[in-house]
Amino acid sequence: QVRLAESGGGLVQAGGSLRLSCAASGSTFSTNAMGWYRQAPGTQRELVGSISSSGSANYAGSVKGRFTITRDNARDTVYLQMNNLKPEDTAVYYCYVRIRLSNAWGQGIQVTVSS
Repeated sequence: QVRLAESGGGLVQAGGSLRLSCAASGSTFSTNAMGWYRQAPGTQRELVGSISSSGSANYAGSVKGRFTITRDNARDTVYLQMNNLKPEDTAVYYCYVRIRLSNAWGQGIQVTVSS
């Protein structure tokens, strides 16, 4: 059974930084794409970015240049480094791992950016 566990969320002031971690278990995922989505209240879940098994990352335009996704294949862990945070980044952040044609999801973690 695949399980994803996020950590590192919390409250931060605008301009600050946070680093989210997501540890996957139940299999090995070094050949799977992984990434992050987020969902703010009253909005649809949106893609923050993804990272391939080789470490190539892509980002949504709203976070490009501020957020960085990395992974540690030995630990089956994906990270989201968030810098220069803005109030509009406030959301629940979800990590995922791509398995065949669907995603396995973490439970989500709250990130709140105060102005």
